[in-house]
Amino acid sequence: MTAKKITSYILVLLIIVCTVIALLSIWDIISLQNVIRKILTSLFIIFIASVVTLFIFNVVIKKE
Repeated sequence: MTAKKITSYILVLLIIVCTVIALLSIWDIISLQNVIRKILTSLFIIFIASVVTLFIFNVVIKKE
């Protein structure tokens, strides 16, 4: 598997987890106190890190 596919699967998994937690919160099954904000911030940080990693793989460590 390439790094792009692995990163894509990880991001999709994180989005699914975030969606499930949000739905549980909407239905008052769990109570959230700033958890959604922390999840979205963490997801954004992971997204930025994956973009930088993919840039490094594609530009710096380019296959010949």
